[in-house]
Amino acid sequence: MTDLQKSRPGHAPANFASIGSPYFGIMLAAMAVVLILSNIGASKGVAIGPIITDGGFFLFPLAYILGDVVSEVYGFKVARKAILTTFALSVFASFCYWVIIALPGFDDDFGIAKQEALELALGPVPLIVLASLLGFLVGQTLNSWVLVKMKERFGERRLWARLMGSTGVGEFADTLIFCSIAASVIGITDFPTFVNYVVVGFVYKTLVEFLFVPLTTAAIGWVKKREPSYGAAS
Repeated sequence: MTDLQKSRPGHAPANFASIGSPYFGIMLAAMAVVLILSNIGASKGVAIGPIITDGGFFLFPLAYILGDVVSEVYGFKVARKAILTTFALSVFASFCYWVIIALPGFDDDFGIAKQEALELALGPVPLIVLASLLGFLVGQTLNSWVLVKMKERFGERRLWARLMGSTGVGEFADTLIFCSIAASVIGITDFPTFVNYVVVGFVYKTLVEFLFVPLTTAAIGWVKKREPSYGAAS
């Protein structure tokens, strides 16, 4: 029995699946798409009454939910690969935006207006990607690590506790790092507004993931039942 399969006496071992079925590839693609779209949306500041957030607020929690499924089913090493792959694709997307903006466009009024719109919409994205790269990398890694460590301790039991505990740790680190870099990009310049941005972001993302725990649990159970190698990978 490997370290990943050890658990407390009286509890089922911490089982994981190996990569081989199409499910991991689908979840990896979904993580990348969600992150790329949330990076674009995050370049827009959003004010809903007294609440300060960004345009990617409704997308980003989905990446963490997918990360929870990958971590629970495949383990920490596979989750880490998914995180790094997702960010490599996000950086590539940011590079493509830079090339598109740099290419010479039409010099008529419509072409000039479109160029200005592209620069305003996609120009800040590289800085948003940097914020996501540091925030998501640290947050998702902590999220995955905490979830897997709790699984090693408790085995297959208390999935809800693993999901909620790992979410709180990961989202706090992610939100603080991301907001510290992204705030100036979306136009936040004063400290009270920055604190609002951080607190709202953390509370919102965490609450969304807590509310989605039943759905995340169901998704994890669905994938586990259909992964032929679940429980066989070390």
